[in-house]
Amino acid sequence: MKKYLSVALAALTLSGCLSRLQPPDTVESVTLPDTKEQPQQPAREVVPQPPKIQPFDWFRSLQPLVNQMLEAKGVTAGSLLLVDSMKNNTNGALQTAKATSALHTALESNSTFSVVPEARLTSARQALGLSSEDSFGSRSKAIGLARIVNAQYVLYSDFSGDVKSPTLDMQLMLVQTGEIVWSGNDTVEL
Repeated sequence: MKKYLSVALAALTLSGCLSRLQPPDTVESVTLPDTKEQPQQPAREVVPQPPKIQPFDWFRSLQPLVNQMLEAKGVTAGSLLLVDSMKNNTNGALQTAKATSALHTALESNSTFSVVPEARLTSARQALGLSSEDSFGSRSKAIGLARIVNAQYVLYSDFSGDVKSPTLDMQLMLVQTGEIVWSGNDTVEL
């Protein structure tokens, strides 16, 4: 504001009109816009929606494969079975923890296998320095853990294909040799 006033006074002085000016009777106050920049509001970041997870009936989808496995030839009744956490190899998100829990439920009332209790499995994982949420990721790691808990069989399972209609693959392996004694697959139902 001072800059504009000084420019106006300089122009009037140079033109010789300064002596002819009379002071105004009243002075009006003029509010000029604030020349300081207002702090910019940070741009709102759009948070993407998490993917919708399909509500599968895990127990109903797993039961036929479990029944096939329990009737497999060459399986020794009364053996100890380690159920490995299910893997997700689909193109989206699946609730593998719920699927693994449903698999344990499907195996509870069988007379062929005794399933390694979760507490014993957790202790063995801690002994190996693995977290309880750690998925072994490979058959060899699952077999290694089964040897620690003295299981005779390992059930390795994974989902593949499209997340909207995944295929479940299951393999029952003999711990001593790593031989696959039974395998099956099926499409998971909604």
